Amino acid sequence: MSLLPPLLDAGTLADALGDPSLRVLDATVRLNRPPGGGPYTPESGRDAYETEHVPTAGFADLIVDLADPDAPWPFALPPAARFAAAAGRLGIGPGTHVVVYAQDSPMWATRLWWLLRYFGFDAVSVLDGGLPAWRAAGLPLTGEPARHPAARFDARPRAGLLATRADVEAIVAGRSACLVNALSDAVFRGEGPTSYSRPGRIPGSVGVPAAGLLDPATNRFRPTAELTERLDPVLREPAVVLYCGGGISATIDVFALSLLGRDDIRLYDGSLAEWSADPSLPLDTGSRA
Repeated sequence: MSLLPPLLDAGTLADALGDPSLRVLDATVRLNRPPGGGPYTPESGRDAYETEHVPTAGFADLIVDLADPDAPWPFALPPAARFAAAAGRLGIGPGTHVVVYAQDSPMWATRLWWLLRYFGFDAVSVLDGGLPAWRAAGLPLTGEPARHPAARFDARPRAGLLATRADVEAIVAGRSACLVNALSDAVFRGEGPTSYSRPGRIPGSVGVPAAGLLDPATNRFRPTAELTERLDPVLREPAVVLYCGGGISATIDVFALSLLGRDDIRLYDGSLAEWSADPSLPLDTGSRA
């Protein structure tokens, strides 16, 4: 098929649906957060997918199949063999092009985009605005399950796209990279209930909330000029590491930066779920000094 852009609109996807090499995937997860704070409970979006989805779309399970079930926090990066097996079952392999979307927040789509890219697969696009944009365009929906022939996925991890806890500790000690927190300003300051072990941010971080990169009315990415303006301080940095609470919403920032030509951004996958759980690791609260 002709190469699809990394960010595509609903009409472009609709025109491509007849291509047998296309793999459309709904990657939705819902997060149930206690109102008084505490760990969130992930819930699969499969039930809603089975009610209605983009025709030919399969469902990608970010909670179990495409995560490490033995990690102490949700959504952790899976071993390469586990990811390869799950991707192969979804029909992803040589000669295919993947389009990912979510039923609400695009962070689930960009998380799967990042996972595929980390494991060496570049033929992947994000549906701008997700399922609501598809629905708003008056395009058809279906409840019919979609299955593609199994494929062989060759997982080739790109270590340069990942930051570990040890890497972040070294950055905090030596300021060798720009740490970017993608959570809201309030969470950045450590205010209000927290879903993590302790409130706050990793010392030295700057805040670029993922929500600010999206149109709040549509959840579509802002135009290139607006993304450039909001990300300009980060774009100037030679080395950047993004983090959030659990390695999900930060992928919105990583994706936006890739649209602006920065394909070298690292994601701290453990993020605050890992960092805040160790009381020996520092966290800052309040406004930046």
